[in-house]
Amino acid sequence: MNLTEAGYVAGWRLIRALPRPVAAAAFRAGADRAHRRDGGGTRRLRSNLRRVVGPELPEAELDALVRAGLRSYARYWMEAFRLPGLSRPEILAGFRLDGAELLAADVAAGRGAVVALPHAGNWDAAGAWVAATGWPMTTVMERLKPEGVYERFVAFRAGLGMEILPTHGGPRPPFDVLVDRLRTGSVVPLLADRDLSARGVEVDFFGGRTRMPAGPALLALRTGAPLYVASMWYEPDAACASIDGPLPLPAEDSAPLDARVKVVTQRIADGLAAGIARHPQDWHMLQRMWLDQGPGGAPTSAQPPAATGTV
Repeated sequence: MNLTEAGYVAGWRLIRALPRPVAAAAFRAGADRAHRRDGGGTRRLRSNLRRVVGPELPEAELDALVRAGLRSYARYWMEAFRLPGLSRPEILAGFRLDGAELLAADVAAGRGAVVALPHAGNWDAAGAWVAATGWPMTTVMERLKPEGVYERFVAFRAGLGMEILPTHGGPRPPFDVLVDRLRTGSVVPLLADRDLSARGVEVDFFGGRTRMPAGPALLALRTGAPLYVASMWYEPDAACASIDGPLPLPAEDSAPLDARVKVVTQRIADGLAAGIARHPQDWHMLQRMWLDQGPGGAPTSAQPPAATGTV
């Protein structure tokens, strides 16, 4: 076991043993230290949030938003480490979903549903809530390095009732498995606001160009399953989400498949942008996001960041 894996193991063990107020205070203090140090992740979050809020927001207010964003991200990790120790009633009480009746109907009808998620709020709490509700759920996870860390995260999420597929290296392509699961009524939530393959669909997002994964659109077009876009955020007492949709899908004979995927992915991008704009402090995007960003996150051109043109 290397140091990275040991750190995660210690987190899952030790943070669960602490009283929640003590753990929350420790993670909040860590977020504030990261804000003061202003390292690479913090600077990228600042750049990304500037895109969301537009150039008019004063720097002092943006700085407060960045601090709140780091605290939100720290809360995600604190709660993720504690999730395996929660009872089913605690999991159900710790997450609220506006639109749950839509997913319940989709599962009951056996048609399943695709849900496009942002890196926001607490997606692990959302997955645990879906499983605790009794709905079948399958998702895809990036194959992290080192392998031991990836296996720990798979075990963590599987222990909460989720079926986890690797992005590559599994016995079957994950897309084929997801098609099968949708056709048997599963909920398929997929993180959709950042492409990891460099082969994603180029979209407009907060007035700039970025790439988002084609998977959610392709799955909906292939299977006819309803496609929703989630907004995710925190309230003081719970992680929360709402879903919009189902999104309209172009008819099969209306255009070639790649054109239809582009149309639907842009609709996903617009829905994600609307939710992020409502709760920017809970968008945990500490990575490079837009095509015109340099390694540190700032736009490579001399132009000021674009305002929220897609919201």
